[in-house]
Amino acid sequence: MSSLKQIRRRIDGVRNTAQITRAMKMVATARLRRAQENMERARPYAWKLREVIGHLAARTGSEQHPLLEVREPERIGIVNVTSDRGLCGSFNMNISRRTQQVMDEFPGREIELFTLGRKGYEFFRKRGVRIYRNYPGVFRELDFSQATSIGGAITDQYIAGGFDRIYLVYNEFKNVAQQRIISEQLLPLKAHDEMTVAGSNVDYIFEPDAYGLLDKLLPLDVNIQVWRVMLESYAAEQAARMTAMENATENAEELVEDLTLQFNKARQASITKELLEIVSGAESLS
Repeated sequence: MSSLKQIRRRIDGVRNTAQITRAMKMVATARLRRAQENMERARPYAWKLREVIGHLAARTGSEQHPLLEVREPERIGIVNVTSDRGLCGSFNMNISRRTQQVMDEFPGREIELFTLGRKGYEFFRKRGVRIYRNYPGVFRELDFSQATSIGGAITDQYIAGGFDRIYLVYNEFKNVAQQRIISEQLLPLKAHDEMTVAGSNVDYIFEPDAYGLLDKLLPLDVNIQVWRVMLESYAAEQAARMTAMENATENAEELVEDLTLQFNKARQASITKELLEIVSGAESLS
């Protein structure tokens, strides 16, 4: 059995850990509140923009625009969105596994990654996966200019023929206790799916012209979708970290109880041993 000093040291260490995890949970809760508000503001704009693009594409020769051009997928780009920090449960590992599944769907094709967040970059770099561009630290201070830079790089590469298809892999925020892993096609834009052409029977008047608006809105849509994904992932990360730290705190408190019980048993055994030694010594003197 461990000595009383060792058990006491372990109890103090676990209590200190519980204080840290409790503080981290509080920080994640505060960040989640702000992140959820930003995410919920971005969602309606992103979906409405897709709907407008659907109306425009339905009235123009949409296949003429390079961002709507469908090509044989010889070169695949995957935008892998993870976090820069750990201590958020299986958040990052689940994303990396889903990214690997998407890669496995294209055997023999040339695949490169856009990694947003340090964890995804480290995971795939160790496995020798080609990384086209890495964006570390984008979640330290989220700003739309970051999404514009990333979206612009993706758009330029697709138009130049560097990639034939671009996918997004990220965590979508559903609620505090649940996040959903999403893998969806970003480019070429699916301008004719059910979401974008909803209500397309309505006759709109476009000024100056439909194709001119489409040419402006398509690159903007890529930037907006990247921005939405970043906000979704950041909110999901904070929710995952809050849950992980809550579980860690509860586990630490349970461990303190077990160690305290072990400490009391050890102390009782030590006292009993000392009493027996005293009694034995008294008997030997008599």
